[in-house]
Amino acid sequence: MKSAVETLNPTRVRLTVEVPFEELKPSLDAAYKKINQQVTVPGFRKGKIPARVIDQRFGRGAVLEEAVNDALPRFYTQAVDEGKIEVLGQPDITNIEGVETIADGGDLKFTAEVDIRPEITLPEFSSIEVTVDPIAVSDEDIEKSLEQLRERFSSVKDVERAAAAGDIVVVDLVAKVDGEVPEDGTATGVSYEIGSGRLIDGIDEAVTGLSAGEEKTFETELKGGTQAGKTSEVTVTVTAVQEKELPELDDEFAQLASEFDTLEDLRADSRKRLERMKEYDQATQAQEKVLDALLALVEIEYPEKLLKDEIETRKHNVEHHQLEPMGLNLETYLETQGKTREEWDAEIEEQAKKGIKTQFVLDQIVANEELGVNQEELTEHLIRRAAGSGLTPDQFAQQVVQGGQVPLLVGEVARGKALATVVEAAKVVDTEGNEINFDDDEDETAETVEDKAEEGTEA
Repeated sequence: MKSAVETLNPTRVRLTVEVPFEELKPSLDAAYKKINQQVTVPGFRKGKIPARVIDQRFGRGAVLEEAVNDALPRFYTQAVDEGKIEVLGQPDITNIEGVETIADGGDLKFTAEVDIRPEITLPEFSSIEVTVDPIAVSDEDIEKSLEQLRERFSSVKDVERAAAAGDIVVVDLVAKVDGEVPEDGTATGVSYEIGSGRLIDGIDEAVTGLSAGEEKTFETELKGGTQAGKTSEVTVTVTAVQEKELPELDDEFAQLASEFDTLEDLRADSRKRLERMKEYDQATQAQEKVLDALLALVEIEYPEKLLKDEIETRKHNVEHHQLEPMGLNLETYLETQGKTREEWDAEIEEQAKKGIKTQFVLDQIVANEELGVNQEELTEHLIRRAAGSGLTPDQFAQQVVQGGQVPLLVGEVARGKALATVVEAAKVVDTEGNEINFDDDEDETAETVEDKAEEGTEA
């Protein structure tokens, strides 16, 4: 086999491949053998039909097509390996010549165009400098945390008075669109905390001041369901008004809500917990800013076909996996967001470019730094991914193996380690001028960056 590589642009090449008959003969023999096992000809035993009879009865074209279908992938892969080309996606194979003469000892020629990874020049990681928020836990933060804990242990009681902010109201809702109640336009026994913002717009104003048994009608724009985006006339009927009762913030509460005996110990634990959360937030902020700074220092060419496919995939995911389950279409969604189709298209393209660039850059770091992934790291990552999917680790692992997704998980972990490498080398300071060192937090930092790296496309 002879092959030649022609560079069409920085991200695409053309392979010209010429295969002599001697190397094609095994594929031709295999084609006759396969057809022999599939057909029956009177007067011949199955599997013993001569090639000339197969040609006469079923046409040489069927044999040649089978032989070429077997040969093309094999010789394309051989040409890629010989040319040491790192290809992306599937090739466009064209200009197939000599098919008709293969059986008579002729050669096969074809060309294949395919996207390749662009060459990437990485900057010095130590030149990257970013600023993050400091780790600071105030007394106000602790009090807010304790108030949230009190809320979890709160109780409610019915009251015979008008509803006010902070109360819980139990309501029945009837929504009309153009004077008609749609199938999903009613709801009964809905419990709602006034001021929480967890229901429809306008509900707070409508129910405030109402007592049990009273109703009010107001207009609002529906955010979900079959009538999402439409103006609706909603009648809300209050069936009960309830008042929240919070436990006293004392030692007894500390014993009820935690393993601590005193409120003082609970406060101290709350401070430690908030500090750990702030540390995690700081690490996440650092890796996001370092990644953005790194990408800004790298220029790449985007493979045209890969970029197009990634844009289409992202659009499909938004429309069919995010909006459709909520009963929304793209036009309604864009209207609620105040965006035009052109603006949305531009956003999707930028997201696709960032995803592709992120993967290319991190993969280059993996190669340059020779970063490997051991079984323990892969297992830890699998467990985290399983938790996010709602499956048990065993179920998620089985799904990954059956879907042939193990290399993708390995890539995710490797890219996480690559970005952690950059974070460690970069200069990270907080707004108070303190330099932050993540060397001791490598595992935690890698965990946060893996999620970021996953935003890239699997090229």
